[in-house]
Amino acid sequence: MFALGALTALSFAPYNIWPLLPVALAVAMWCGEKLPLSATKLWWWFGFGSFATGISWVHVSMVRYGELPLAVAILLMALLCAYLALFPALAGWCYSKLKSPKAPLWNLCFLFPALWVIAEWARGWVLTGFPWLWLGYSQAEGPLRPLAADIGTLGISFIVVSVAGALCLLALKRFFSLPIWLLVLAVGVFITPYYNPIKRNGETVNVALVQGNIPQSMKWDPEALWPTLLKYIDLTRPHFADSDIVIWPEAAVPSLELDTQEFLDNSNRAANLNNSAIITGIPGLEHGNFYNALIVLGNAGKKQQAAGDYQLHSNNRYRKHHLLPVGEFVPFQSLLRPIAPFFNLPMSSFSEGDYIQDNLRAAGYHLAPAICYEIAFPEQLRDNVRSDTDMLLTVSNDAWFGESNGPLQHMQIAQMRAVELGRPLLRGTNNGVTAVVDEHGNITDKLPQFEQGVLTSKVALVEGVTLFHRFGQWPILLLTALILLLALLRRKMKI
Repeated sequence: MFALGALTALSFAPYNIWPLLPVALAVAMWCGEKLPLSATKLWWWFGFGSFATGISWVHVSMVRYGELPLAVAILLMALLCAYLALFPALAGWCYSKLKSPKAPLWNLCFLFPALWVIAEWARGWVLTGFPWLWLGYSQAEGPLRPLAADIGTLGISFIVVSVAGALCLLALKRFFSLPIWLLVLAVGVFITPYYNPIKRNGETVNVALVQGNIPQSMKWDPEALWPTLLKYIDLTRPHFADSDIVIWPEAAVPSLELDTQEFLDNSNRAANLNNSAIITGIPGLEHGNFYNALIVLGNAGKKQQAAGDYQLHSNNRYRKHHLLPVGEFVPFQSLLRPIAPFFNLPMSSFSEGDYIQDNLRAAGYHLAPAICYEIAFPEQLRDNVRSDTDMLLTVSNDAWFGESNGPLQHMQIAQMRAVELGRPLLRGTNNGVTAVVDEHGNITDKLPQFEQGVLTSKVALVEGVTLFHRFGQWPILLLTALILLLALLRRKMKI
């Protein structure tokens, strides 16, 4: 079971061998049906294998920047994976209690997928949430991706597990479930583009995304501050004339906003003179609280504004709401901070911004932002997208995770947000993956990782609202609740 779980990591970025996931799940289901094993233990080991390989990249920040010994980092990783594996184990335990001995089709294609989705949903918010490696993300480069506009990533997770159940039924010599299920999916994927309400409106916006490739070891070094700032403005200057919006990544300005006013004022004037806008990440201090923030320099409106449009503490800003544990805040910090340097990472004492915030206004366009980890929370971004939102924007600094798979999985997650909400997405990062994603989840332009550069792109804007934007995760959650209710009734009636 550990090996089967580990195999699922190949279905996610950067490998994207998506057929492996339903096959591995089907074999695991077959083991559960045919072997005298505890369902709880069986699915815990499957989950442990999946997370131990799929998020092994987390240890990079612990060792390289947190100064933890490798053995300690591996132990902490094992504890994290053991915790995350409790969610599929809980799904397995509930399945063993609710399955009907007379209805394998119901059990494998409906009941178990519903339990799995509930477990993934719970993992997305319990203890602040860790919604990484939802099975639906395996379809970011797969044929089911268009369905995310209607049912979201969790809905695709349901379908993936249900297909695995049909494969398991095939191994159990029930031959009709799989072809029928595949035919239904093929029809659904085929007709989705024809009724998708998202249509391009003929308007385009020129964007430039600056990838500074600042080494993480230098990021917060005071002596590297001005070389970093000069690098970003020097990379930007040649693109002012032909760019409406310039994107700098998370904490591109590695100093408090209050302490860099001269640089920000000069950059604001430069953007105004070129009828452009710069959106940059920066740490902010307001009313005694530190925020991981985004601010807009230059033009908020379509027409050129007077120089000085930007002001300290202006309303045209975004303060990160969903903070990363340990990286941006330390729970039980009075106990944990003295233990190891890992709990004293730079900028690990942020306060959270409001859950609902106004879109950023830049050059007359409206952008719904998400900083780094926040892009993994679909409902939060959905609740901040308005009818007049033109683009989604996510900025990050994945240099914490080096050359691992983490940044590539992060990119994969961002792709699914674009499909769900039917809006083009801009992703600006320090060292990759910096990219532009269209409203269908296709990466239209991107920069190589670990290189400094500027990505320029003409982004087509759209109109319309997806079903997911209207209803979010409620339809799939109500479906799973209905399936659970029916399972309880079947169990009570012994059918």
